[in-house]
Parts: sequence; structure tokens; C-alpha cells
Amino acid sequence: MAAAACCRVLALMAIMLVAGRVSADPDMLQDICVADLASAIKVNGFVCKSNATADDFFSAALANPGATNNTFGSLVTGANVQRIPGLNTLGVSLARIDYAPGGLNPPHTHPRATEIVFVLYGELEVGFITTANVLYPKIIKKGEIFVFPRGLVHFQKNNRKVPAAVIAAFNSQLPGTQSIATTLFGASPPVPDNVLAKAFQIATPEVQKIKSRFAPK
Repeated sequence: MAAAACCRVLALMAIMLVAGRVSADPDMLQDICVADLASAIKVNGFVCKSNATADDFFSAALANPGATNNTFGSLVTGANVQRIPGLNTLGVSLARIDYAPGGLNPPHTHPRATEIVFVLYGELEVGFITTANVLYPKIIKKGEIFVFPRGLVHFQKNNRKVPAAVIAAFNSQLPGTQSIATTLFGASPPVPDNVLAKAFQIATPEVQKIKSRFAPK
């Protein structure tokens, strides 16, 4: 009896595992699923629209340099599902990052994707930091590639006196970006001053001064 009961339990577990694999198929279930960005229905991704065209799979957004006349001297131009609806369910996206001389793409993370960059022109100081607080820095030049692991804090800095640019690829249709400084000092509602003061070991007036620089315009 005990052996028979054990076999029934094992058989039930096997059926559950198979059923779980069937219901959680990670692969696409159709050829295309062009995102309906106007739909009020919210899912983990976007619902499909019925009137897809070739233009849903096209963008010229990365063809030209972006304007870098801002605080950080850099601009990220995304080519994700929000700009190219045909990327929905495909798990990939691109971005172009342009840097003025001395420009910085500040420390940030992509919670949903690994990033790989290809240098179009110029030279950059790049690096990522592991959860053990180890920095992996590198100088990369035209034609070279560098990888930033998913979720880890990373940055790019143009130390030269000429512009630079990269094409970045992600294994997500919408990788998300959290800029560390903006997230902490520009959040809405704001992170309490005493939390930031203790975390950064600075006085409350210094926290308020930094917050003023990240206040929504």
C-alpha cells in the first residue's frame, strides 16, 4: 500500500510539472504581437493590435546624434517597444547614447536587461559595480564592445574633448532605467531627508540642496 501511494504521489507530481511547463511556455505563441500602446488594458507587456503594418517594425530614431546640451552632457535615445511597437514579445531593444566632450551617462541600472554597447566613435571610460562593491572599469574605443550585467550599477564617461557615441542592445523589449541620483533625490513623493542624510552620512541641509537640483522642472 505504501509503495502504491508513493507511486501515485510521484505520478501526480510529474503531471503537475508537465502541466506547469505547458502553461508557462516562455516562447512566443504567434508570429507577431504588435503592441497596442493606446489600449487601456494593462498586462505584463502590451496587448496585440489587429491592424499591424511594416511601419510598426521600423524606426529611424537612432540615425542621427541626439542633443547633448544638458546637465550631464549625454542623451539616451531609446528604440524600445514604446517607439517600435513591433518589438512587443520579442525580448530585444536598442538605444543610441551620445556624449558631449566631458559628458556622463550617470550611474544607473537596468532592472530587466543585460546591456551590451558598441562604440560608434570616440572613447569612453565605462564600468559596472558588483553587489560585492567591486568596480570593473575599462576604456573602450571605436569598434569595441563592453557588457553591463543585468541589474548592476554602471556608467559611461567621455573624458575626451571630442564627441562620442555608442549603440546599446538589451535583451528586453523595455529594459527600464533607474538613475541612482535621480531615483533617490528626485523621487515623488520624496524620500525622507533623514533617510538620505543617514545613508550618505551628510547633513540635512546638504540633502535638501541636492534635492533642489533634481526637483521636477
